[in-house]
Amino acid sequence: MGMTITEKILASHADKKKVQPGEIVNCKTDILLGNDITAPISINLFEKSGAKKVFDRNKIVFVPDHFAPNKDIESATQCKKLRDFSLKHRITNYFEVGRMGIEHALLPEKGIVLPGDLVIGADSHTCTYGALGAFSTGIGSTDLAAAMIIGKVWLKVPQTIKFIFFGKLNKWVSGKDLILYTIGKIGVDGANYRAMEFCGEAIKSLNMDNRLTICNMAIEAGAKNGIIAPDAETLRYVKKRAKRKYKIYNSDKDASCEEILEFNCTKIEPQVAFPHSPENTKPVSEAGKIKIDQVIIGSCTNGRITDLIEAAKILKGKKVNPNVRLLIFPATQEIYKEAMKMGIIDIFIDAEAVVSTPTCGPCLGGHMGILAEGERAVATTNRNFVGRMGHVKSEIYLASPAVAAASAVKGRIASPEEVVGK
Repeated sequence: MGMTITEKILASHADKKKVQPGEIVNCKTDILLGNDITAPISINLFEKSGAKKVFDRNKIVFVPDHFAPNKDIESATQCKKLRDFSLKHRITNYFEVGRMGIEHALLPEKGIVLPGDLVIGADSHTCTYGALGAFSTGIGSTDLAAAMIIGKVWLKVPQTIKFIFFGKLNKWVSGKDLILYTIGKIGVDGANYRAMEFCGEAIKSLNMDNRLTICNMAIEAGAKNGIIAPDAETLRYVKKRAKRKYKIYNSDKDASCEEILEFNCTKIEPQVAFPHSPENTKPVSEAGKIKIDQVIIGSCTNGRITDLIEAAKILKGKKVNPNVRLLIFPATQEIYKEAMKMGIIDIFIDAEAVVSTPTCGPCLGGHMGILAEGERAVATTNRNFVGRMGHVKSEIYLASPAVAAASAVKGRIASPEEVVGK
């Protein structure tokens, strides 16, 4: 019996020829990630343990992106702890404000994560890097502290569920729509502690930005990791970024999967996840005339250049509805610059949107976009739980950048075709 791509990466990092689902393995890590919320806890535990040095200063990445630029004294204190520890231990990949970006967009962009890597991060959306053919998963701050000392982490080998997307994508259907559709079908616990392996002709047709979006939301179905086998698009993406060797893994033809699900993409239209769960998904044509107060385009899910291009196609020559606030967050400084060069930022500002420095702030109700009681938002973020973006009586509707931009123009949930036609 062969192995899946996930099993092969875990076996390789555990120095074993073969692993099987349910087995506990102790794995070497390639990259460890922490942010301004989670890493300070890890640093406190690291210092409490009596450890004097990190296992490898080149394999630890710290990104202050949630409450930075600092919103208050508490967040300033958190970021200072991150900064001081990074200076003391000469952490190679510490990204200060002005050089940072939203972590899960920044690491692939900088070539820090590569195919075949084993990446752990004290952030649940660390699963994003599966789009590059890496095993990546979220851990707690305690596990991060231990890994910072010994460079290893224990993991239970997950079963794999294979998702085959066949048929061509309809216009305005993106990676965000495919993952929302999938979560709508299997539920937020449909892949609990499983590996979600995405494949099929529709996946192959997607660029890396859309693949990163799909794997980013694997955790919203409860998955341990999401993963896509590297192909020509992967190699194109990493070729100009990689500064070290990497390894390509593919699932064997006789690898065992717990389940195989097939979806016909010709029948999928842009999706909207209603409050208060990513599984409450409907096609946008069935959303109804729901008025909104705010639109957020950005986050680790949809703040990449492709996302901004899609939004700009909708907003060019239009104005945001006078009853709506449109907030746009390019995910990194490089994405911001690229958008400026392409004239996209002008389109946004002419449409009367606000364009911000990179931050995760609004996604978790931190800052830069808090909702008041009774307000509704369409957001390209990944969670729409009660109170996630502000008041417990506010509502979040998850959607793609195209649907979000169209909704900003119309002042209600709307499809792109309602704004720019078919």
